[in-house]
Amino acid sequence: MKSTAISLMALAAALGAFAAAPAVAQPGVAQSSATRTAQAYHAPKNAFGQPDLEGVWTNATLTRLERDPKYGANLVMPSTDAQAVEKENSKFIAEANKPTDPKVKTTDLPYDCGRGFKGSDCGYNFAWTDPGTEVMAVAGQKRTSIIVEPANGQLPPLTPEGKKRLAARFQRSAFDGPEARSLGERCILSFGSAAGPPMLPLLYNNNYQIFQTRDAVTIVVEMVHDTRIIRLNTGHLPAKMKQWMGDSVGHWEGDTLVVETTNMRPEQGFRGAGGDTKVVERFTRIGPRQILYRFTVDDPEVYTAPFTGEVALNASKGPIYEYACHEGNYAMPGILAGARELEKQGRDPGAGPRDASGAPAAEGQ
Repeated sequence: MKSTAISLMALAAALGAFAAAPAVAQPGVAQSSATRTAQAYHAPKNAFGQPDLEGVWTNATLTRLERDPKYGANLVMPSTDAQAVEKENSKFIAEANKPTDPKVKTTDLPYDCGRGFKGSDCGYNFAWTDPGTEVMAVAGQKRTSIIVEPANGQLPPLTPEGKKRLAARFQRSAFDGPEARSLGERCILSFGSAAGPPMLPLLYNNNYQIFQTRDAVTIVVEMVHDTRIIRLNTGHLPAKMKQWMGDSVGHWEGDTLVVETTNMRPEQGFRGAGGDTKVVERFTRIGPRQILYRFTVDDPEVYTAPFTGEVALNASKGPIYEYACHEGNYAMPGILAGARELEKQGRDPGAGPRDASGAPAAEGQ
């Protein structure tokens, strides 16, 4: 799938677009169930005597990163709620897949087209998205959120420095040049945090292929073209050597691959986190067709506390096809050329949606 210009804000909003009704499950039930399942299952060993994690896996899910506050501290979603979310998603996709009258003007289309997309971002056809069709299930139990700690399923508050960094990030113009656009639009790194760490689901291209050798574990990320190389049983590179996706070093603790990542480039910061972030990931195969992926993000300069999440990596059919990002990618020159044209007309490229006459679009357009 080729890269298309997507608003970073819209893409982030789309991650939390699925809400549901209050749950009745008790806090901690899902965690203990997943732990019992992991203890009961032992992954087959590869030729190196390591637990075998190889294969193609997907983290596509309708489960939100942060929990709907209606759920409180409940991590488990009742089956009736999960069915309602999945049914609503099917309905949304069916409606979005209906053909559009070619005579319709962009100003005739809804301004808010769902999943956090508004205005010009509605040009992104939902037929090309694939966020998954089911609520995430870990050890057979549906989850209300990816975040499991703090117990309320919310990201911890930002520190004053974290707020300052995040504000500075969104204050700069996104139309000055290619460096101001997102890493995904520039074909440098995945949209959002698909490549990670942490590796989180997005609107499409949620597949990963894992390869193992005696000294390394490699994860090929479908989104854009990223490949993570996790070196085993070694030390970290010098702190000054910042890298895309950081410097990942792993070791085995029983059936679990534990990975510590440091030295991340500040441009890749997760939700405001910077280059001093440390991420610890744990990959545990808890069944023939599922890996429990658990991560903890720690950045005391930006977040008031560490936070932990869990994602189900489910077996998927391969192969993973090439993500042709630069080839045929007209989004970048189109965005910047359009901005320069607006500036010639004395208009602000970042002033928001406009109708055909150039006037601000009316509410609801």
